[in-house]
Amino acid sequence: MALSDLGTALLRWMDAETAHELAIRAIQVLPLPAPVADDPVLATAVGPLELPNPVGLAAGLDKNGVALRGLSRLGFGFVECGSVTPRAQPGNPKPRLFRLSEDRAIINRMGFNNAGLEAFAVRLAARPANAVIGANLGANKDTEDKAADYVAGLIRLKGLADYVTVNVSSPNTPGLRALQGRTALDDLLGRLAEARGGDATPVFLKIAPDLTAAEIAMVVEAALDHRIDALIVSNTTLDRPATLRSPHRDEAGGLSGEALKDRAMAALRAAADASDRRLPLIAVGGIGSGQDAWDRIRAGACAVQIYSALIYEGPGLVGRIKLDLAARLRAEGFSTVSEAASTPR
Repeated sequence: MALSDLGTALLRWMDAETAHELAIRAIQVLPLPAPVADDPVLATAVGPLELPNPVGLAAGLDKNGVALRGLSRLGFGFVECGSVTPRAQPGNPKPRLFRLSEDRAIINRMGFNNAGLEAFAVRLAARPANAVIGANLGANKDTEDKAADYVAGLIRLKGLADYVTVNVSSPNTPGLRALQGRTALDDLLGRLAEARGGDATPVFLKIAPDLTAAEIAMVVEAALDHRIDALIVSNTTLDRPATLRSPHRDEAGGLSGEALKDRAMAALRAAADASDRRLPLIAVGGIGSGQDAWDRIRAGACAVQIYSALIYEGPGLVGRIKLDLAARLRAEGFSTVSEAASTPR
């Protein structure tokens, strides 16, 4: 077992949120070696964004952008930090993070706890230059005009991130998921398009896995109408599969990890059918192996993101997924991930 994966095993003996905080601190201070160059076959593109490999870190691990240098050395093709809100907020009362170890899953109701946009922007300004860094935007819990919060985040972070994600799908901020309705979405995306102006920084939209196929098709059309560069499919779910065994299964919040896999895949397929390769897709939810990542790529995703699986598998998972994907790409005769994503099965 690698030293980093041994550390992951030890952290699992602690309270979930304490372990999370210690892991972030360790990534900040440990002298991690630079990753080896990626196999060229792993190259991919998400719209205008060129990536050395398709395995990204999903938002939520580094909410405040404090560990970007260390995270960029773990082999990810891209690292997404946040969610960040304009004003600092403490989030929901603790406990609010639960391991469902029997199910290799997580439930969280963190509530966009973060230090606020100004502190986040300062850290992004000092980000590592040789890594692809994304910023995930949220809205404050007590903001009535939530679209204004996203606009504020987009404007403040101009030039500081390689891409920006508009997160309208967290289940832990009241009213947030209502922004996925067509009228509210048109208002939000229209205001963001105006705020972007001529800025070429890609803007992605992150959606919930709990939408119907018809709702996902509507979101795809709205995203295309407003020049969104990619769709991230998907966030955590409010669903509780009957197969859950953990005593924490009835905790409120968003469910992620292996228990989300089928629902996230169904949402990805609905998005792929609706977009018909007109809109790049990033797959998230229940990805814990090279096989999982490969299945999402062949379903139409040009990149994937992981988070919950790292809690159970450790950071060595990133390298294992990349090795598996490179072998599968060559075995299937593909020269890039993008080619595999765009070629029908």
